[in-house]
Amino acid sequence: MQQVRGHRRLALVVACLAVVGFVAVGQAMLGRTEAAQGNMVYGPVFEVDPLWPKPLPNHWLLGTTIGVSVDSRDHIWIIHRGDALAAGEVPAAQDPPTAADCCFPAPPVLEFDQGGTLVGSWGGPGEGYEWPASNHGIFVDHMDNVWIGGNGGPDSHLLKFTRYGQFLLQLGRSGGNAGSNDQENFGRVAKIFVDPKDNEAYIADGYLNKRVVVLDAETGAFKRYWGAYGNRPDDGDLGRYDPNAEPAQQFRNPVHCAELSLDGLVYVCDRVGDRIQVFQKDGTYVEELFVAKDTLGAGSVWDIAFSRDADQKYIYLADGVNEKVYIIDRKEMEVISSFGDGGRQPGQFYGAHSIMTDSHGNIYVTETFEGKRLQKFVYKGEGAIRSPDQGVVWPAN
Repeated sequence: MQQVRGHRRLALVVACLAVVGFVAVGQAMLGRTEAAQGNMVYGPVFEVDPLWPKPLPNHWLLGTTIGVSVDSRDHIWIIHRGDALAAGEVPAAQDPPTAADCCFPAPPVLEFDQGGTLVGSWGGPGEGYEWPASNHGIFVDHMDNVWIGGNGGPDSHLLKFTRYGQFLLQLGRSGGNAGSNDQENFGRVAKIFVDPKDNEAYIADGYLNKRVVVLDAETGAFKRYWGAYGNRPDDGDLGRYDPNAEPAQQFRNPVHCAELSLDGLVYVCDRVGDRIQVFQKDGTYVEELFVAKDTLGAGSVWDIAFSRDADQKYIYLADGVNEKVYIIDRKEMEVISSFGDGGRQPGQFYGAHSIMTDSHGNIYVTETFEGKRLQKFVYKGEGAIRSPDQGVVWPAN
């Protein structure tokens, strides 16, 4: 009997050693996998929804898609340029038509519900206002008014409409720009954000001017404006961006976004300068963050959106050159991860241009150039994500 017990103890010891060895091997394999894929960090988890939005009606197609906003109903709004579609993409719209059914440019402004169904469409030239030569950027404010900018050659103005497309206000006039210290006109506005607390509009101005402008959102009156580091704007030539040079004391073109956080900080996209600059609401400079600093050409800092938790813990940054979305810890102002890749499949990007979140924390990204689409990335809560890059965030199931 004692010999049997001894055999049992020996078998138990061998089994335990086998388990320990299996765990050690498993940990080693996991360590090698993490080393190959990057370190794991804690952050927001996303999956692309490859079936969102639903197909457009009326044989409509999107052109370059250069603005996105989310309203109080969690409806998603975009603005695009149907005139950027090649004749071969919209043969039914030619004069004379070269096809019976397919296809036509969709109206410039489109509204989708949470399910991805198109529920509204309007836009283009009309009575009493000058539609931009090249519309750019859209924002739906707390009163459901829709703001639109433009970055075409003569676009020195911005427009305000009701959610149904009724014209309300034009600020500035086409062809009127007199530089970055002009207090009547703009210089190819990239984007607008309206602060619901003070009813002030923050203007990223823009593709020609080099400043942030703050307006009274009701009357349009100029209230204040500033350049990089809070300096008085200067339109002098900065030369080509050099990542090894001292940071430029003025913004480069375009000044591509000016977003206000809930705690009253203004985050400005100096796109070609590869940096986000942060200011107080009066234009006092706070700090800056360079992202993918060696990016040349069109730059890395295209547009930002905030996470929808009370502290807005994360900034999401769209980069249309490196074709990804960076996840930034807002308090620490450091990149913790990114997702996406170049390509045309769901979860990849071609010209990731504008970004926005809804109240559920989902992310929406529009694509310009030949991307010509809107994608949704579903928020799955927080958990372990790969750093520095996750690649394409394909659905787990």
